[in-house]
Amino acid sequence: MQIFGVDIGGSGIKGAPVDLDMGDLAAQRHKVLTPHPATPDAVADGVKQVVDHFGWTGPVGLTFPGVVTGGSTVRTAANVDKSWIDTDARALFTERLGGLPVTVVNDADAAGVAEVAFGAGRGRKGTVILLTFGTGIGSALFSDGVLVPNTELGHLELHGHDAETRASSKAREDGELSWEHWAHRVTKYLAHVEMLFSPELFIIGGGVSRKAQKFLPYVQGIKAEIVPAQLQNNAGIVGAAMRARG
Repeated sequence: MQIFGVDIGGSGIKGAPVDLDMGDLAAQRHKVLTPHPATPDAVADGVKQVVDHFGWTGPVGLTFPGVVTGGSTVRTAANVDKSWIDTDARALFTERLGGLPVTVVNDADAAGVAEVAFGAGRGRKGTVILLTFGTGIGSALFSDGVLVPNTELGHLELHGHDAETRASSKAREDGELSWEHWAHRVTKYLAHVEMLFSPELFIIGGGVSRKAQKFLPYVQGIKAEIVPAQLQNNAGIVGAAMRARG
């Protein structure tokens, strides 16, 4: 069975049909740049470009980089335009995609759902936390495989700063930090999250999951097991499609 998944990020909008039996993309993903400013209408146009690229006419699952309540209403917009707040995202995307059935879910939650079903979190009990390091830091918290949605742990305060402003992948790039220097920031962040939630497993997702060997060896002193996401940066697309299936 295939359903289309779209992952909306702060820098790119990417999507592809997903084989839900295999938990993987059924075709090479297509990506367009996230517009700036990333207003609802502009982002919806980008999503339409991605979906139209495949001529897709079935259900579509979409991620959003913020809190989404009731499967539709956007409550936060840290890395997109603030005009998203209180937008009915499902209605917007349904209209722009010509009435196709649409499901909207937080981006990190989608990635976490995919990793727990098909990747690094499969079969793991206890507390599992997936963290996506990209434009910001997204989080997905699981207890015995059950998602606690919209946790937004990237906005924890760390040494007087919003954590994602110090430890996101964008912070590394903007600060021109070495992988080792950035890993020390990530370590401090993980230690803070570990103190609060005592997870058995951290899964590191986002684009940096492809480069885990560059920084994970420098992350020391964390009691929980730390592994890169197995689905890497496709996890959000897969999880979005999973949620669209219901």
